[in-house]
Amino acid sequence: MKKLLLLCLALSLTACSTAPKKTAADFDAFLEEAYQANLELYRLPSTYLGESRYNDTLPNYLSDAFSAKELAHYTKFKAELATYPDEILTEDQRLSKALMTWEIDIALDEKKFPKDLMPIDQMWSFHLSFGQLASGQGAQPFATTQDYRNWLVRCEGYLAWMQSAEDKMREGIEKGWVLPTALIEKVIPQLEQMITATAEEHLFYAPIKNLPESIATVEKEELTKAYTALIVDKVVPAYQQLHDFMVNEYKAAGRSSSGFSALEGGEAYYQHAIKRYTTTNMKPDEIHKLGLDEVARIRTEMEEVKLAVGFEGDLMAFFDHVRTHAPLMPFDAPQQVIDNFNAIHQKIIPKVNKLFSLQPKTLFEVRRTEAFREASASAEYNSGSMDGSRPGIFYVPIRDVTTYNIHQDEDLFLHEAIPGHHFQISLQQENTQLPSFRKNLWYSAYGEGWALYTESLGKELGLYEDPYQYFGMLAAEMHRAIRLVVDTGLHAKGWTREQAIQYSLENESESEVKITSEIERYMANPGQALSYKIGQLKIRQLRRQAQESLGVQFDIREFHRVVLESGSMPLALLEEKVNRWMNSLK
Repeated sequence: MKKLLLLCLALSLTACSTAPKKTAADFDAFLEEAYQANLELYRLPSTYLGESRYNDTLPNYLSDAFSAKELAHYTKFKAELATYPDEILTEDQRLSKALMTWEIDIALDEKKFPKDLMPIDQMWSFHLSFGQLASGQGAQPFATTQDYRNWLVRCEGYLAWMQSAEDKMREGIEKGWVLPTALIEKVIPQLEQMITATAEEHLFYAPIKNLPESIATVEKEELTKAYTALIVDKVVPAYQQLHDFMVNEYKAAGRSSSGFSALEGGEAYYQHAIKRYTTTNMKPDEIHKLGLDEVARIRTEMEEVKLAVGFEGDLMAFFDHVRTHAPLMPFDAPQQVIDNFNAIHQKIIPKVNKLFSLQPKTLFEVRRTEAFREASASAEYNSGSMDGSRPGIFYVPIRDVTTYNIHQDEDLFLHEAIPGHHFQISLQQENTQLPSFRKNLWYSAYGEGWALYTESLGKELGLYEDPYQYFGMLAAEMHRAIRLVVDTGLHAKGWTREQAIQYSLENESESEVKITSEIERYMANPGQALSYKIGQLKIRQLRRQAQESLGVQFDIREFHRVVLESGSMPLALLEEKVNRWMNSLK
């Protein structure tokens, strides 16, 4: 027996010694394998990247079967990732390992919470993004007959998702995880817009109205019949069913509370959301105090602007003045709003080179937000495709052009467009040195933190010459500081929707309508609103440290390159990267 055991041990040692050792090249192959498996699992991100291989499929993200696939996916790649020791990896590969570890861990942590029981809200949920695709104005291509057929199949997957959403919400009613009534009331009109008397009126019919000339007449007729049948027989009835459920059963079960702390397990979910969105382990009380301090600081600067323009009265009166000042509402046609943003773009171009050595090649456009989602939408940036065929797009909602106020337009352009989201996201996508999975990573604290940081570059870019525009920058920063207070107030301190609205009204110049929409946004997606200010303050801190540490060696173009060149990452990893750069210069 002893000899047998020794023989087995010898064979085992021999097998271990002859097993191929993993290399840095193996790690690169593993990263690509994990990335491709992720695209295959989720399907839709591939379309947004401009790839066509999964354009005819859509998983039911709310099904138990899909949830099981997700768990198996992340568990498998977490185990495989651990088999690559740091010592065989390059510095950049170690960063990739840290990033993938973060992604897997946060995804697994997310699965501990029943957030899927509230799958629909007025701003963040899938029915809105799918509507963009269906309109033919989003990432889903409608150029060939096959493109049109792909959509017919994909739409069947969406119909399954709609039914699952209703099922999940029923389960949510039983378990107490339901939307606040105020948010349910905002979803209902969105669903009503999708219940039309004829197929031709429906948003999903829009691609048929724009059939390319290259498609044969016979095929056009077939596609028109197929789309009409899909809309009349399936899409409209599905929206009607979901609408009726939300109007009656779901609204009756809606909760009067505003924050997640009112839900069973809601406090733990909020702490998870803080980590997910800020990439830190900050606590709600810590963030709340930081927000109060920032609000006080920015109010002081606002007082200075108020005096500079010669306004007599307190700050609240000045907020009203800015909201209603006729010269700040000069437009009578939506295109004038778009033209103004394009003029801002032209103005900063000469100065951009002085601050940025690294700039994207991806094209850029400003567009008005589509009508079906404009009522509850904020200004936003949608990234261009990986192959450059689709530009980056800055969407601007123009609900009533006669009351459209321009005092924040310069600031808004810097944030959403150049050098904010368009620079950061496009450079990340264009970087051929990054492994595939890093080209599309998004950490809100980094991405939104960068965009908010760029708002402070206005004077360096030749903007904010008008004190009202500078006040617009302060107002935007105040808006993000207020978020620290009201988001934690809503989800950790028992604040009501009305308390949060009132606090915002007392500290910023936005209209009550917009503030209400914002507060309801935070109610729907806890933690996301915290990411902007947390990220901005970290990047500001890193710039200040670099300037103090490097002195005359500090080059703002190099600092921006270091922050942008490796793409989105958690703030702790960004700080390590900037520190390595500073130490290399010393």
